[in-house]
Amino acid sequence: QVQLVESGGGLVQPGGSLRLSCAASGRTLSSYAMGWFRQAPGKEREFVAAISWAGGRTAYADSVKGRFTMSRDNAKNMVYLQMNSLKPEDTAVYYCAARYTYSGSVPYSGVRDYGYWGQGTQVTVSS
Repeated sequence: QVQLVESGGGLVQPGGSLRLSCAASGRTLSSYAMGWFRQAPGKEREFVAAISWAGGRTAYADSVKGRFTMSRDNAKNMVYLQMNSLKPEDTAVYYCAARYTYSGSVPYSGVRDYGYWGQGTQVTVSS
């Protein structure tokens, strides 16, 4: 099994930036596709970004395209989400997720695609 721990959340003004990190332990991430999801109060968990385990392909929700960038460093067992031009509607708890896969080229965007989740980190965008 793989354990995931997110960090980097906090309070930021609109237009600001944050970089979320997800540290994995227990297994190497090199065979895991990774995703970032978020959940605002009273709303369902939604897809934000995903990356294939080989790192060659990414996918983003329309609401974050051009503002967020997901990356990974398999050697360090780390995954990142760089968030720029943040908006109040980006406020949510952000979760890192992992899926063991034999396919190195597929970024998965469904909540049910992932079997491992972190505890989440709060991101608040407010002036």
